Amino acid sequence: MKKAFILILGFLFVQKLMAQSDVVLNYQKVDSKRIHFGFTLGFNTMDFQLTPSMQPYGDDSKILIPEINVLSPGFHVSVVSDLKINEVLNLRFLPGISLGQRSILFYNQDNTIDTEMKIESTYIDLPLSLKYRATRISNLRPYFLGGVNFKFDMARNKEFNEDEGTYIKLTPFDVCGELGFGIDFYLAFFKFSTEIKYSVGTLNNVSPDAADDYPQYANSIDNLKSRMLFISFHFE
Repeated sequence: MKKAFILILGFLFVQKLMAQSDVVLNYQKVDSKRIHFGFTLGFNTMDFQLTPSMQPYGDDSKILIPEINVLSPGFHVSVVSDLKINEVLNLRFLPGISLGQRSILFYNQDNTIDTEMKIESTYIDLPLSLKYRATRISNLRPYFLGGVNFKFDMARNKEFNEDEGTYIKLTPFDVCGELGFGIDFYLAFFKFSTEIKYSVGTLNNVSPDAADDYPQYANSIDNLKSRMLFISFHFE
């Protein structure tokens, strides 16, 4: 009985080794290329880290308290440019466009809503990052990345819009630090990757300019820094 048990274990072990040896490694040449290209499609969520100023306004010293409202999904596309540094490190540049929307609610002191402002953004993204790739396991390869993203908001509020009730303006430029992780899937003819990345803005996005008739809205925000979460699908 003991010998039969050992034989069965030995047979299963051999079968496992044979199964592993039968795995076909797909599209290996992509990792040997010095430079390769691709494209990215994905979704994002834009947010702000907001610091109220608690600055009073008017003769009766009212205070407006700004707060971020419900987050909305956005969309982004980019071109992948990848430079192989060594067997585990790649330098990546993914210029693209990301679109999204954020809403700011302004509350009165008695917790009633004064107004809501919807802020749309269309960013030109210029991210530069280092990608650290772990050991390839069959046709999978996990990775981590980190870098910096230079962003230009082409749809920012350049002027105040009384018709839409927008009384704050955003600055056009931001510098963001980014961290993320993902998995490379090696398919027959290309490499497909899924990635999650978090982007943290370092500059104050709200302009100090205040509307002549409604200065309280811009003055109620002391600091407004961008936060974004990206879910990306790379085709390389």
